[in-house]
Amino acid sequence: MKHRSALLHAVLPAMPLLAACVAACVAAPMASATPASVELAGNAFITSADKGAVIGEHGLTGWSNPATVASTYFRVAEAGPVQVALDASLADGGNSTIRVKINGTPFDVKLAGKVRKTYAVGTVNVPAAGYVKVDLQGLTRAKATFGEVAALKVASSAALNYASDPANYYWSRRGPSVHMGYAVPANTEYFYNEMTIPQGQDAIGSYFMANGFGQGYMGIQVKSPSERWILFSVWDAENGAKTTLVSKGEGVIDNAFGGEGTGGQTYLSYNWVAGTTYRFITRARPDGKGGSDYSAWFFAPETGKWRYIATWKRPAISTYLTRVHSFLENFIDTLGHTERRVQFGNQWARNVSGAWSEVTAGRYTGDATATNAQRMDYAGGLENGKFYLRNGGFFAEYVKTGQNFTRPATGLLPSVDVAALPMQ
Repeated sequence: MKHRSALLHAVLPAMPLLAACVAACVAAPMASATPASVELAGNAFITSADKGAVIGEHGLTGWSNPATVASTYFRVAEAGPVQVALDASLADGGNSTIRVKINGTPFDVKLAGKVRKTYAVGTVNVPAAGYVKVDLQGLTRAKATFGEVAALKVASSAALNYASDPANYYWSRRGPSVHMGYAVPANTEYFYNEMTIPQGQDAIGSYFMANGFGQGYMGIQVKSPSERWILFSVWDAENGAKTTLVSKGEGVIDNAFGGEGTGGQTYLSYNWVAGTTYRFITRARPDGKGGSDYSAWFFAPETGKWRYIATWKRPAISTYLTRVHSFLENFIDTLGHTERRVQFGNQWARNVSGAWSEVTAGRYTGDATATNAQRMDYAGGLENGKFYLRNGGFFAEYVKTGQNFTRPATGLLPSVDVAALPMQ
């Protein structure tokens, strides 16, 4: 997959809105507040019982399962009252009662009729800056569905952040991607990195990318509840010339991207475990014929040996490793509400002359989803002497991108003889 370089739970008792007039509801008691339309298409997820409802371009539809919970998120810049209403309708012309929880405070709302209209919900006091979570769950229905909900109408005196660009709702639902770029010496042939995913932070859809470079990357993914990958990919040349596979390791699968980008992809199905530190090495060197060869290895701690992933030949470029970096992303848009976190430590670069140097400088950046404030649940920097990245989960403590960090040196030279690394 080619990378795209894109809670508050405690509330005071609610104050019911006046049901007589929606306009008055939005205007009072916060006369200065301007209502915002938080579209479910870009800001909501099915967070429980995903059968019997979908989030699509029209918001929440097909909502028939009483066990289904649809959660919508928006961020407030400071503490204060937040007022919520729903834009909803029932395509089948029936009526229903739904439960709306705003940061856990419940309100029951009756919906009726095919015409889309705004239904008052309630007000909560949010105690600090951060994300507000609004859960919808059906209680009773007269016909097939509980209704179709297109948007939340939110009024607050605080500034609001939410996904507001319909053309990029897919990316905003995936969540912000964050990166850590490393300053490596010129003519770096090998890059070594150590990576740890804390327990409980290995959500499905995560790509924890350890060793990225100007023409590809290597890392580990959670593909499904039962499948995890070690992934190594190299893009095709800018002029369209194809990257070709030179060789691959035992058990490694190779294929083209197939709609996710252009280039060569290799992966090893491997049940890596959160809480374990894994080691990675990537290599790039000119082939002397106008192209470059890229290789990757993964250290399997249960065997104490390096496993060879593959070597790819990329034409129309003669280079060593450049733009070395790591990143963290979610690649499944329906799981963008889940949190993930990763640590990177003890980075080293080995130049073409064979000299190792420790890499301690990192620059933390984000993709367009982060920089355009479509999502603000992202963070990165230093913790416990390592670089870290965090995204998803709609947490409050975001860290501004575009910052430089320096980790303390370890002096722990990689215990690897690169000349003895396996090539099959």
